[in-house]
Amino acid sequence: MSGNDAGDERGNGREKALDEDLSARLKRLETQIERKRPGAPPDRSLRSGSSTGPSPLGQAMRLSTEFIAGVLAGGILGWIFDRYLGTKPWGLIVLLMLGFATGVYNVMRVSGSLPTAPTKDRDRP
Repeated sequence: MSGNDAGDERGNGREKALDEDLSARLKRLETQIERKRPGAPPDRSLRSGSSTGPSPLGQAMRLSTEFIAGVLAGGILGWIFDRYLGTKPWGLIVLLMLGFATGVYNVMRVSGSLPTAPTKDRDRP
């Protein structure tokens, strides 16, 4: 509405040609930039391990819980056996040692230190 509306109608073909030329130059420039741009550096915010696995703190908490649960279960069962069977220190000692061994076994199993036993499902082709 600047008063040059009549002049705009005459230059429409020329403006379209300029727009097409500009679009073509822009596309060429984009392809040149993409060729010269180095590859994206690896994201350092991701851990070196699997991103779907538990965090190191979560894994440490699970390992310590597995160990403490084994020792506590052995101690409680030993105390109950001693109380009801009258074997005063021996039930607690034996079952506390079994609880310790179970806790160590669970920690090794969860951490992946133990090889997994072959099962029928895995042996099938």
